Amino acid sequence: MPRNRPVVLLSVGHACVDVYQGAVASLVPYFIAERQYGYAAASGIVLAASLLSSVAQPLFGALTDRRPSPWLLPVSTVLGGLGIALSGIAGSYALTLLFVAVSGIGVAAYHPESARLARIASRGSHAAMGWFALGGNLGFAAAPVLVALVVAHGGLRLTPLLVLPALVGSALCLPVLRALGDHGRVGGGTSTPTGTDDRASFVRLSLAVACRSILFVGLSTFVSVHAELRTGGGRSAAPWRCSCSTSAARWAPCSAESWPAAGGGSPSRAGRTWAPWPRRRASCSSPAPRCTLFVALTSVGLAVPFSLQVTLGQDYLPTRVGTASGITLGLAVSIGGLASPLIGSVADATSLQAALAPLPALPALAWLLFRALPEPASGGNARPPSAPEVGTAGHPSARLG
Repeated sequence: MPRNRPVVLLSVGHACVDVYQGAVASLVPYFIAERQYGYAAASGIVLAASLLSSVAQPLFGALTDRRPSPWLLPVSTVLGGLGIALSGIAGSYALTLLFVAVSGIGVAAYHPESARLARIASRGSHAAMGWFALGGNLGFAAAPVLVALVVAHGGLRLTPLLVLPALVGSALCLPVLRALGDHGRVGGGTSTPTGTDDRASFVRLSLAVACRSILFVGLSTFVSVHAELRTGGGRSAAPWRCSCSTSAARWAPCSAESWPAAGGGSPSRAGRTWAPWPRRRASCSSPAPRCTLFVALTSVGLAVPFSLQVTLGQDYLPTRVGTASGITLGLAVSIGGLASPLIGSVADATSLQAALAPLPALPALAWLLFRALPEPASGGNARPPSAPEVGTAGHPSARLG
């Protein structure tokens, strides 16, 4: 297998899994329209996916720190897809919540172990981890389009077709596990994890990422419903419009190593704690195309630093890479789903516009938290010494490793 192949396959597999994180919010407009759910009931579906995922991801991370479990990748991928596939044909609201929760557990089990293996395969490279994050971001961004293609014209009864990405993703995991071999069964990429944990900085990082999560999940859950109400075009048009505006922005993590930061060079030069949060705020009252433009600008600001935040968390907890990955990719990210019922309740009591209006204050809070973060003592570029090479200097594949 070519040296860069494990990173590529992990990135594509990550995309296949994160389709199901995006699919939950993308299905909300169809649950509202087809089953007449209120905003609070619909956001409860997002809560069901996020609640167990939020709690489970750090637990899976701690488990993989103690006992690496590469087999979790194909199993959790199938579980994530199966839950979403069955949610649309569930006969009751309770069963819908159950199947979405099952999907959330699958997603929770996947992320800590896959991030650990990606770190091993990439030898700790920020650029390679950017490609890994890119895969997940593209999968999330593709979810509204995929859901629209399957559900918009055939209804929720066609959701079993959404299991296909999971089957593809699970198949892609197998050659990666064979290629990494014994390396994938060693915790953290080394037989003896080294370094000093900076827990205080990791807590601040997690709080900042949580602010990002609440903003992003709040917008991704309700912005398509808002776009439908404000701009028209029917249930199928709004998800397409929102996906088109976010998909381009979600290419940002792949260039996190060389992103041209305004006035300060790339994040790798200025430090990963330099966070270019957007200076423009999403306008909850703008009609199309301004609504699409501001959603895209917001998505860019949220997507650019994401892969750097993942590697930064791993470097703050070098002896607990799985736990760090579980929290930055799990608890801190999924916590937005815990806030979505509150947003939905406010929307039911007042209006959707009023419920979304406070969200743009969150990037300012995250920016203050990021400013207090130091670079890790290791310089943030530690490479697991026993990890297999995935790129060679001077070779095109070196960009991935």
